[in-house]
Amino acid sequence: MTSTTTAPTVIDPALAATMRHGYKDYGKGETAVRALDGISVDIKRSEFTAIMGPSGSGKSTLLHTIAGLDFLTAGNTFIGDIDLTTLSEAEVTEVRRDHIGFVFQAYNLIPSLTAAENIRLPLDIAGRKVDEDWYNQIVEVLGLGDRLHHLPAELSGGQQQRVAVARALVSKPEIIFADEPSGNLDSKSSSELLGFMRRAVREFKQTIVMVTHDAGAASYSDRILFLEDGKIVDEMREPTASKVLDRMKKMGA
Repeated sequence: MTSTTTAPTVIDPALAATMRHGYKDYGKGETAVRALDGISVDIKRSEFTAIMGPSGSGKSTLLHTIAGLDFLTAGNTFIGDIDLTTLSEAEVTEVRRDHIGFVFQAYNLIPSLTAAENIRLPLDIAGRKVDEDWYNQIVEVLGLGDRLHHLPAELSGGQQQRVAVARALVSKPEIIFADEPSGNLDSKSSSELLGFMRRAVREFKQTIVMVTHDAGAASYSDRILFLEDGKIVDEMREPTASKVLDRMKKMGA
């Protein structure tokens, strides 16, 4: 991990995550591929940000490097005011555990655990007590009350993904990163899931960053960042599906 900052970076407390001059290269020499090309971006608290772009534009790389799942080649990434690029892998793992929630296209539930056990798992691993009022509120909002004692195999895809969202929310993370969370769902389940995520931002003041290729999914966000060739080339506020489609057509996505 290489830091290019020579003086301390002052981070606005209104920001949940920040990247400064982020570069990410895969491979070396003539075969090297630059996935991120000097990106600087701010993620505001209590906001739903979507990341879009053509295949190979750097969407998932941006998400993974901001979230500390992968490391920049150069530049700095912050969660709150914590500079991940100055930390060891073990320290970054601790930051992810204590400050970040994740939702992926694959639900990543433990097959032998019930829905309730899967939801509580991050806190159990961290040795932290579950806030029962918060837990019950999440379960109610996500409509999982009658599914808590079911194993993942006994749940529909939409229900499994709602369990994954509940698991991400239960530790009250500073920020949730979602990588194509509705990608494996039918249109009804997808709309329900994205509506729940929208509600988590509006009512719970959660911060969500989501990678998606779907204009309809992106329309649930407050703000869309458009990537092309490892750079942020545009931004959209108050998106609609039709506006997003028009913008993506210009990018050849």
